[in-house]
Amino acid sequence: MQQITQEQFGRYIQQLIDKKHLNQELSYLLFRELMLDRQNSLQQGAFLAALVAKGETVDEIAGAWQAIDEFDTVHPDGLPEQLFENSGTGMDSFKTFNVSSAAAIVAAANGVPMARHGARAITSRCGTVDIMEAVGIDPDCSATKVAECICHTGIGLFNGMSPKIHPGGLGRILSQVRFGSTLNIAASLANPARPSQAVRGVHSERMVSPTASVMSRIGYQRGMVVHGIDTETGLGMDELSVCGPSTVCSFEGDKSERFCLLPEDIGIASWSGKHLAACNTKEEEVSRFIQVVSGNGKFPGCEDFVSLNAGAVLWTAGKVDNLKAGFNLALATLGNGLALKKLRQWVGCQSMEQNAGAVRFETLLKRVA
Repeated sequence: MQQITQEQFGRYIQQLIDKKHLNQELSYLLFRELMLDRQNSLQQGAFLAALVAKGETVDEIAGAWQAIDEFDTVHPDGLPEQLFENSGTGMDSFKTFNVSSAAAIVAAANGVPMARHGARAITSRCGTVDIMEAVGIDPDCSATKVAECICHTGIGLFNGMSPKIHPGGLGRILSQVRFGSTLNIAASLANPARPSQAVRGVHSERMVSPTASVMSRIGYQRGMVVHGIDTETGLGMDELSVCGPSTVCSFEGDKSERFCLLPEDIGIASWSGKHLAACNTKEEEVSRFIQVVSGNGKFPGCEDFVSLNAGAVLWTAGKVDNLKAGFNLALATLGNGLALKKLRQWVGCQSMEQNAGAVRFETLLKRVA
């Protein structure tokens, strides 16, 4: 496999600076250089910055995903078909409660097999991996162990920054970059389980439709891409919003529909963003997470937030006929204890050594009850 020289790579960076697009094959070859660490760090950073400044095309994102999937992703065997995932790309401007993790638990409690793929916090206080580790999930286990949990409990989490999942360049680059780049989209798509359905949040409104097109191209059969707004601040989130409008692109096969969604469209009172914003400390964040999944009613804004995003998963997966029905089913799943039961089951399977995770979970549950 011939290496691209520093001079050749630099010329492609200049091409991007000049607003010229790459086709999928060339994008794949250049991202291969990043995954295999064949270019110096300045060239790699300049390439990512030039690409995002130009504005990524569907070809460029698909090529990036192809390189990550081929050269830097472990794919376990024995997984069921019709897997679902939900995740955000990160790098959004409004940092919220960890809604995607809670929504995944609610969806799994309703029979949607969830293959999660997340990361530790980079620009926020508490990422998906951080919060699930805090409640007792082992984020550093092998891809085979995660697959086993998906098969046995209907949910598992691949750590997107673990060398056991992505052994090459992905974690190295994401741990150093502090701006939104093509990798935020492509890396979130590089799920080891290769799910066929998804709800994905993106960090900017302009990436909604292109991301849906990429997902359709690389094998997703059905999905929804979203970007929400907090009306009070004007800041964006990689989730469906209960404090402002959301831009949505849903697709099935090669057919897609783009629309704007308001909380009141499905009967939700619009919440102030302050009810959803990230807490000041990891400890507070974990405590709130457990209480929301428990459905104890102490954080109704977060419960609505979770239920809206879980409802999108349930609707996309065909468990309900519309988003409002999905919201209502998700809210009931929090209130009747089934979400908490599913989390306990998951922790018991993807637990730390000698069931330390399960012990941590039960201790935490008693503390916040």
